[in-house]
Amino acid sequence: MDVAASLDRLASRLSPTATRAANARRLSGGASLETWAFDLDDGTPLILRRRPDGAAIRETALALASEAALIRAADQAGAPAPSVVHVCTPDDGLGEAYVMRRLEGETLGRRIVRDEAFAAVRPDLARRCGEVLARIHAAPTEDLPDLATSDAGGELARYEEIYRQLGVQRPILEAAFRWLETIAPPPPERPVLVHGDFRNGNLMIHPTDGLVGVLDWELAHLGDPAEDLGWICINSWRFGEWRKPVGGFGDYADLLAGYGGRVSLERVKFWQALGSLKWGVMCLMMYSSFASGQDRSIERAMIGRRTSETEIDLVALMEPA
Repeated sequence: MDVAASLDRLASRLSPTATRAANARRLSGGASLETWAFDLDDGTPLILRRRPDGAAIRETALALASEAALIRAADQAGAPAPSVVHVCTPDDGLGEAYVMRRLEGETLGRRIVRDEAFAAVRPDLARRCGEVLARIHAAPTEDLPDLATSDAGGELARYEEIYRQLGVQRPILEAAFRWLETIAPPPPERPVLVHGDFRNGNLMIHPTDGLVGVLDWELAHLGDPAEDLGWICINSWRFGEWRKPVGGFGDYADLLAGYGGRVSLERVKFWQALGSLKWGVMCLMMYSSFASGQDRSIERAMIGRRTSETEIDLVALMEPA
């Protein structure tokens, strides 16, 4: 497929003053979807997000039209999100895809938590993340696309089944499954829209404006609001700044204050622990795919080694209990 040529033909439908698209280039990152940056000749900067030809949809992933609808819902709820310009149809020749405005900022967590360029906005990021999640979770659910609903007990059972199928034995993960089973909270009275992957890497951070966009809604679902609050706190998203539990840039108190104090720290830490356990199982899955020869990319092997990061987080959370 010639993506650049298809974007060029689509240009006039993306902006009334445009006639051509230029500078189309595929961006790095994204294991399951392609991301392309391009510009219109009237100066409009845009992003194309598309599923590669022939790629299978993961069990938990949304169709891209649904993802685009969720971005629009989050935008209407007041959360920072890129404006969706166009959801592609078969006539556009781009497959399953949509086009959105390109935001200016940084998504690489290592730079966000360490570079001097972000020093001015880092102190406010944890509170801002809480504020943004409060808006996402307040989005009306009646008009959303069909979404799966999950809760703590269901997620724990699902990931233990995956873990057993891998045939590995990790004492810390074994202990974590049993511990979390005893303290799992009941399902929330009202499931809310959960982003499902709210962390460094999916947050666009501007050096002066702070959090300007929440990206990658592929794993969104209905569930417990504490799931998103806990996910951004797991050790693997801190990029070495382990003393700052919220994304490597802030503290629990600021996150919860930004959220409005409606969720307990205990519930957030449960979901942080479950998030670490889930990510640990995912890392084992990626190593398994490398070791079996199913996917020999070095990325799979390297991510597999990160299981130990999740075990450090789990030990730190289990010890006080």
